[in-house]
Amino acid sequence: MAGFFQNISWPDIAQATLDTLLMLGGSLALTLVLGIPLGVLLFLTDKGQLSESRVLNRAVGVVVNILRSIPFVILLILMIPLTLLLMGTSLGVAGAIPPLVGGAAPFYARLVEGALRDIPRSTIEASQAMGTTRWQIIIKILLPEALPGLISGATVTAIALVSFTAMAGVVGGGGLGDLAIRYGYQRFQADVMLVTVALLVLLVQFIQWSGDWFARRVDHR
Repeated sequence: MAGFFQNISWPDIAQATLDTLLMLGGSLALTLVLGIPLGVLLFLTDKGQLSESRVLNRAVGVVVNILRSIPFVILLILMIPLTLLLMGTSLGVAGAIPPLVGGAAPFYARLVEGALRDIPRSTIEASQAMGTTRWQIIIKILLPEALPGLISGATVTAIALVSFTAMAGVVGGGGLGDLAIRYGYQRFQADVMLVTVALLVLLVQFIQWSGDWFARRVDHR
């Protein structure tokens, strides 16, 4: 067994794990910041909702659908000019975050929209009857009522981001994916591939368990 792991450099594994966590944490935070308002906008401007606007809803929906339809590896390449403009580099952790957000934010926005649709229409109508403003309905009614769904959606998005961070290794994004490609695949070091895959699986399992636990804690139905 010791011979099987002879290609493993544990400091490199530790650094790659840290890079993956940094990419995941940074991109997930920005995804939530962008995805929640975008999902709320899609919901509110839909037919029969508080701020119905078919033109705006369709325009935003088209942009979201286009970004969701582009395979992430291609999105990585397409966003290189924008990434260079924003981050000054297209490599490493910093270079991976913009395309990660670009791929995940539209995905999460649709999950947010779906979570808001699950709120009974009668709840919104009752709030309007009591004279609640639109902003108060969003902050005090919609988001709290949809919180379990928002957390579940964030969990699904975080797991998708883990796979995105692995694919970012194709263009030098760093992290466990980069290590798996450069050593596990290109140099045929099966032990490196095994360890990186095992760590990614453990990370996904932890995210799923944590997300399920938080969703149950806030679900009072």
